[in-house]
Amino acid sequence: MKVYLAGPEVFLPNAREVLDRKIDLTRRYGFTPVSPGDLEVPAIDTKRGKGLAISSINERLMMSADMIIANLTPFRGVAADVGTAFELGFMCARDCPAYAFSNVVGDHFTRVAALHDGDIRPDAHGRPRGPDGLAVEDFDMVDNLMLDGGIAVRGGTVVTRKVDPGKLYTDHQAFEECLRLAADRFLK
Repeated sequence: MKVYLAGPEVFLPNAREVLDRKIDLTRRYGFTPVSPGDLEVPAIDTKRGKGLAISSINERLMMSADMIIANLTPFRGVAADVGTAFELGFMCARDCPAYAFSNVVGDHFTRVAALHDGDIRPDAHGRPRGPDGLAVEDFDMVDNLMLDGGIAVRGGTVVTRKVDPGKLYTDHQAFEECLRLAADRFLK
């Protein structure tokens, strides 16, 4: 069974090392890893062209996979990496089994509230709103309800773990728990 390994690790200065560790763990649990870090981008004349080529290659890689494990650890803000969110949605649209992990505990609402220094107040209908007047999701979910919901509907789970802030994208214990859960479900 091929597993697409989605996450922001491709942006790390030691991306190859981190991805190779995830690839090794995936194989150890009996799966075939499909990693966006393994793509070979042809020479392209423009930055936009290169971006489009990477997007196309990643979609082909996802089409070759049977399942996804997505790293939803907040990236550059309060939520998951937007590319990872797209990849998770893509795989859910294909009705593939989905698992995810976050190396940050706590829900999306708590992170948004912290962003606004706790200034979240209910409107006249009881819906929480930030100081900008926009509604804030409050569903006890790790990230946006569509991400958590897509995983749950496909029988997967989101594993959370609190790790040292310096190891947010390099600690693999939650990722390995996803592998164990998926192996118990599909390989036994």
